[in-house]
Amino acid sequence: MLRSLTSSAAFQQVISWILAKYMQFCAATKSWDRRGMEHLDACTQSGEGLISAMWHSRLSLSFMGWDRKAPQKPTMLISRSREGDFIARFAHNIGVDVVRGSSQNTRKTKQKGGMTAFRDMQRAIENKACMGLTVDGPRGPRQRASMGAIQLARITGKPIMIFSLSVSNKKIFNSWDRFMLPFPFGKGVLIWKEPMFVPPDADEDAMEAMRLELERRLNEASREADEAVGGPVIEPAAPRPPRRAAQGA
Repeated sequence: MLRSLTSSAAFQQVISWILAKYMQFCAATKSWDRRGMEHLDACTQSGEGLISAMWHSRLSLSFMGWDRKAPQKPTMLISRSREGDFIARFAHNIGVDVVRGSSQNTRKTKQKGGMTAFRDMQRAIENKACMGLTVDGPRGPRQRASMGAIQLARITGKPIMIFSLSVSNKKIFNSWDRFMLPFPFGKGVLIWKEPMFVPPDADEDAMEAMRLELERRLNEASREADEAVGGPVIEPAAPRPPRRAAQGA
């Protein structure tokens, strides 16, 4: 009975609303240091759609990384998992639109759901949204970038805005992402890095190099933010194993 209650839409809506108000209270009571805002401005002032890349562990206060006066509508890619259902409700409660991806087990369904989500993200960017991706989510490895943001940037021709944050007065969970739960008051640091553009003719090697550069810049921003609030520094997990060449190639 308890499980059916906690998984119900009505219960999740109430809890997600409470959590959203709590995160907004935490954000409002912190003293924020903003670094690299010229990079944010470079992305938003055109009024065109763009892509925002961040780590999964920093999701709870990620809304602080966006200028609400910017013309683009903040939008997030959220998985179709049970956890994703809750995060999607949380996102709506802080005024963020949502594109739902697929986390089904069967390969056929996963590919179909992933293609649909990718088209929805393209459409959102064409409609001048800021499409936010946690580029190590939904399952990691921690702080190791996947190729999704690079592929989306190549197809749309829009920049990737690179963003991280950290706060003092927090709890870091022993989860795969080392999720950061803020408490009220204390200090917060927001850091933007120079945006990335992916050429439309980028080949596989060039895209892999840009994925690694995205990962490097995001980890650089995260380390700087963690150190600025007195730590601890959340370190990346082991790198993704290299892709095996096809047999007979």
